Amino acid sequence: SLLFNAVAREELSVFFRREETFALGVCNGCQMLSGLKDLIPGSEHWPAFVRNQSDQFEARLATVEVQHSASVLLRGMAGSQLPIAVAHGEGRADFNSPRLIKLGQINRGIALRFVNNRGQVSEGYPYNPNGSPEGITGVCSKSGRVTLMMPHPERVFRSVQYSWHPANWGEYSPWFRLFQNARIWVG
Repeated sequence: SLLFNAVAREELSVFFRREETFALGVCNGCQMLSGLKDLIPGSEHWPAFVRNQSDQFEARLATVEVQHSASVLLRGMAGSQLPIAVAHGEGRADFNSPRLIKLGQINRGIALRFVNNRGQVSEGYPYNPNGSPEGITGVCSKSGRVTLMMPHPERVFRSVQYSWHPANWGEYSPWFRLFQNARIWVG
């Protein structure tokens, strides 16, 4: 009903304005939160997530570089180039305007980019499985409290979740830091 939708929108708006809250949207959660950007302060630069350029579902490992962003969940990870699971058919970031990408860069709102085997940002398939401009596959709000990403860090936070990993990783992959950062942030 319209009343329920109005009440739900107001409750979500209050949640996102509270400074002690944070949120992580992965894959479908990323798509959902990007659709609610009018309720989330500092998310004006966020894209919509639309059908992959390949026009097919992509499920495999890809490499991303963590950007210098405001994300509270990615603190201390900037510059890391890490393998991560992707599994989506509608993950291409559609910014509608290059101005929004620039705004995201200014606000430290670009969180993750796909890179190729040489560590260079990639728009090309297969390194960029969805065809997002400038390889962008993760964004965050200006405050850094809301982070969206198409790849799945929850599927690769333990080393045994990879078919191969460097011996020095130990039990946890570098993606475990995202979840440690969440715990640190809440105190």
